Formats: sequence, structure tokens, C-alpha cells
Amino acid sequence: MVTATLLFFNSCATNPVTGKREVALMSEEQEIAMGQESDPQIVAQFGLYQNPTLQRFIQEKGQAMAAVSHRPNLKYEFKIVDSPVLNAFAVPGGYVYFTRGIMAHFNSEAQFAGVLGHEIGHITARHTIQQQSKAILTQGVLLGGMIAFPELGGQFGEAAMQGASLLFLKFGRDAERQSDELGVEYSTKIGYDAAHMADFFQTLQRQSSQSGAEEIPSFLSTHPSPADRYSTVQQLAAQWRQKVPGTQLEEGRNSYLRMIDGIIYGEDPRQGFVENQVFYHPELKFQFPIPNGWRYQNSPQQVQMAPADGKALMFLRLAQGTSLQEAGQQFLQQNGLQAVESKQVTVNGLPALAIIGQMAPQQQQQTQKQQQQQEPIGTLTYLIQYGGNIYNITGVTAASTFNTYAPSFQNTMQSFRQLTDQEKINRKPEVVRIKTVNQNGTLSQVLQSFNTPTNRLEELAILNGMQLSEQVQKGTLIKVVER
Repeated sequence: MVTATLLFFNSCATNPVTGKREVALMSEEQEIAMGQESDPQIVAQFGLYQNPTLQRFIQEKGQAMAAVSHRPNLKYEFKIVDSPVLNAFAVPGGYVYFTRGIMAHFNSEAQFAGVLGHEIGHITARHTIQQQSKAILTQGVLLGGMIAFPELGGQFGEAAMQGASLLFLKFGRDAERQSDELGVEYSTKIGYDAAHMADFFQTLQRQSSQSGAEEIPSFLSTHPSPADRYSTVQQLAAQWRQKVPGTQLEEGRNSYLRMIDGIIYGEDPRQGFVENQVFYHPELKFQFPIPNGWRYQNSPQQVQMAPADGKALMFLRLAQGTSLQEAGQQFLQQNGLQAVESKQVTVNGLPALAIIGQMAPQQQQQTQKQQQQQEPIGTLTYLIQYGGNIYNITGVTAASTFNTYAPSFQNTMQSFRQLTDQEKINRKPEVVRIKTVNQNGTLSQVLQSFNTPTNRLEELAILNGMQLSEQVQKGTLIKVVER
């Protein structure tokens, strides 16, 4: 008992925000090391958004805010990743990421700053440590909640762990409230009117209602309701205005809008896109179908697919090796698998190697020791040679359900083919353009004057953080979307 008590107190630390003692799952050195390890994985998974102006902006504002935070000693990094999902997230040690999707939806520097402060708050209050530890312990999180075989080591574990689990990290109700408070405090301290952070919650709520739960940001998630948070943040912002009397707090609407003019909106087709359940990659010139009802996530490293029940996982990525046989051997070895059957095949005229795999005996014994109740897995892999690359398409599921999912795996793999449709190859991304309103009118009238299709009016209203019936004055800057 004495030993246990000593261990407990040795594992406690003072929370920099509250000043209270609490259980510390890791030291600050371990926390920093975890962030340093995660950062290159996240950047590799999503890629950095290639816009020096925006990358410089988030770094400058982030460093200014970090300096007035409760943990200014950390070496912070702030990056915009190339994902269309509307989100921002933080990992231990001072690493904060915004997607280009959320950057497109802000309508002022003040909205951006409030969310930036919120994410820094997760780090300063050490919320990220507990959540990141959970993510590492359950390496199978895919697409915000699907479970995809934590027993798989090597690349499988990384495939599910990298990015997807981090992108959808969710915090508890109290942690979200505390980070809202810190977001107001930090953004006010660097000169922004934090009341605009509350306005952005309404944008998030409207966006999540329209697009579904997959794109709900971690700071919205299922925690305090947006209506409650709107009122609370407004009150907190008013309190902080009183603490900095005489300070001219900024909104920075026009400056922000001009800065994001031309930002890519939605999926960037050059990196691959889905249309009618078919994935197309214009630059690498291939296509394949996604099984009906399956969700997908595309990133620079791979395409991941999974059914809604999360009982299977399929991915496409570049294989390692100079020949099909070498690529197959490396894949099996790296993932602790053995081939049950392997044969040379042709996929729409392309040379390929098909491998049915299962866990190698040594790997299976190790898994059984670590997780007594995990059942063996089965895999189907097609290695396809095309365009100077070898593509690895692998489907993974429990051995007991392999025959159920094998037809879906096989259909996708055997339908891989060259992309020749010039319309798909030449598809350009949509971008946000900033326009000046020529005459007074409702937002609906203004958007239609810029040739916005009727079926996209509500989408553009959300993007502008306004209602369609709202009056817009001549000279106002608004966002439209063009290809």
C-alpha cells in the first residue's frame, strides 16, 4: 500500500492552467517526444497545404499566442495540413494543426484566433496527453470511430493510427469547456475580439448538420451543445474585454478574406477524388471502385476504405520492392503474415500478384498473449504493376468474416485499371474567391448574382457564416466558389 501510494504521488504533477495536482500519465519530456514522433507521421499522412502566406500566418499568430499561454516554455509548431475536412487538432508537446477546410470556413482573423487559442488550451491544460495515450493504445481508429484490428502490427497499425485517429480526437465535456475559456483568454491577450469565436460555433453546427458526423470537429463533437457554448463564450469574451480596458480588439474580417482568396475548397482532384463510388487519380492515371456503402479517407500516402460496421479495412498504397515477388515478400514480412496462397494474375492487362494471407504462427502467439480474446485475421492482397509503380491493395478482416468480405475486396482489386477519361484527368479543384458586392441585397440575391447554383446557396451561406435572408451592403466582401 505504501509503495502504491508513493507511485501515485510520483506520477502526479501540477496542472499549469489550474495549479492543481493531478495524475500525470507522462513527464513533460515524454510528452514532447511524443509530439516530435507524431508530427512527421501527420505531415506524411495529410501533406502540408502549399500556401506560404497562410503557413506563415498560422505560425506568427500561434507563436504570439503561445508566448502568453500557461506553457510558454514549449517549442510550439503550427501547420496547415492539406485536408478538406473542417477541423483543427493538437497533439502533445506543442503541435497544432489546422486543415485547409477549416481555414476556408473562417470569416475573420478573430474567429481563427479563438479556435487557435482553444487548441493551444488543449496542450497547456494537458488534455492532449490523455487522449493521445488512448489513441496509441487503440491503434485501430479509422474514420472517426471504426475499429480496424488493433492486433495488426507494422504498417496496418500505422495505417489506422496515423492521421485518422488524430484528426477526430475528441475530448470530454469539461476539457472542451476549459479550452473554450482558454481560447477566449489567449485570443484576447493578442488583441482579438473573442466574441467572434462564438459566431464560428454556429458555422460549425450548420456545417455538421449538412454534411454529417464525419466532419464534426473535435472541439464540436458530442460535448457541450453549440447553443450553450455560444452563450458562454459571449459572456467570457465580455469579461475579458473588461480586463483589457482601452485595448482596441480586432475582428480582421477583410484582411482574413483577402488572405484566403484562392484557397482550395473541398477535395483536390489532383490528389484523387471519388465520383459515383469510383476513386480516380488524375496524376497517377488509375481508377478503382469503392464498395457500396463503404466510407473512405484519401491522403497523400494512401486511400483507406471501410464498411460502416468497421469489421473490415481495405487500403491502397505504393508497395516497396522492385518486383512483384519482392514487394510481396516485404509486405508479408513487415506485417507478420504468411501466404496461404499466392499466384500470378493479370488485372485489366496489368501484371499482378494475388496473395491470401494469415497471421504467421509467431505473430499469432504474440497476439494471443497480449490480447487473449482477439481472433486471427485474414488478408487478401493484390500487388499490381502499372506506370512504373507497384500498387498494393489489401483487404483485412477477421478470419471468421473473411469469406463475407472477400468478394468486396476482390471486386475492387480486380477492377483497378488505367484512367483514360480526359475529363477526369483534367479536373481542376474548386477554390474560394473573394468578391466585392456591387449592390445592396440579401445574401441569396448576391450569391445568385455571382452565378451560384440554387442547390449550393445554403452551402455558400454556411461558408460565409451568414443566413441567406441576411442583408448584405454594397462594398462587402463575400466568398464564392469557382473551379
